[in-house]
Amino acid sequence: MFWYGFDYYYLVLIVPAIIISFIAQAKVSSTFSKFSRVANMRGLTGAEAARRILDMNGLSSVVIEHVKGNLTDHYDPKSRVLRLSDSVFSSKSVAALGVAAHECGHAIQHAKAYAPLKIRNSVFPVVNISSSLAVPIIMLGLIFNTPFLIDAGIILFSAVVFFQLVTLPVEFNASRRALAILEDSYFLEGSEIKSARKVLSAAALTYVASALLSVMQLLRLILISNNRRK
Repeated sequence: MFWYGFDYYYLVLIVPAIIISFIAQAKVSSTFSKFSRVANMRGLTGAEAARRILDMNGLSSVVIEHVKGNLTDHYDPKSRVLRLSDSVFSSKSVAALGVAAHECGHAIQHAKAYAPLKIRNSVFPVVNISSSLAVPIIMLGLIFNTPFLIDAGIILFSAVVFFQLVTLPVEFNASRRALAILEDSYFLEGSEIKSARKVLSAAALTYVASALLSVMQLLRLILISNNRRK
């Protein structure tokens, strides 16, 4: 819906989603910062906890590496490497153990061929291409009033939305695995588990917010396309 050149779809759909994303990012940053100052009672670093969790699950072949940055932690399924950031690798905080265990959860998913992870990994190459092409193709379609290009761009962007949505169960499951391991194997106890849960729950909100933003962007594109056809 445009009024004197103003895009109301952007105002109604995208702006609220962006605000939610900012709130989610602020929440995870503040929560991680808070519990980064709380040392775990066993005195384990994030890297030490990760190594023990991986070995316990028969994943001694998975290498742990130190990567620069803050909350840049991730598991690389292609090279079977778990990378922990500056704020996790050597930290003995409750937050560090929560994040390290979460990334181990992804390694365990990979080893067990967890279906949503397999789906996400299989569509990732397509999403890499479609995410860069979708918006330019849609813009060309709008400029030259070419419905075919608009539809093609929307289909490409739909792949991005699908990727964001399938990421949700992958992340939620990794956190559930992490908390279960931390508690059952006594890496963390009592209030420490509650603190780690808060860190991982805050992180999960960022994925929900990202998926919401993608869905709203897709909805906006579809509505703009439909209005052009009237």
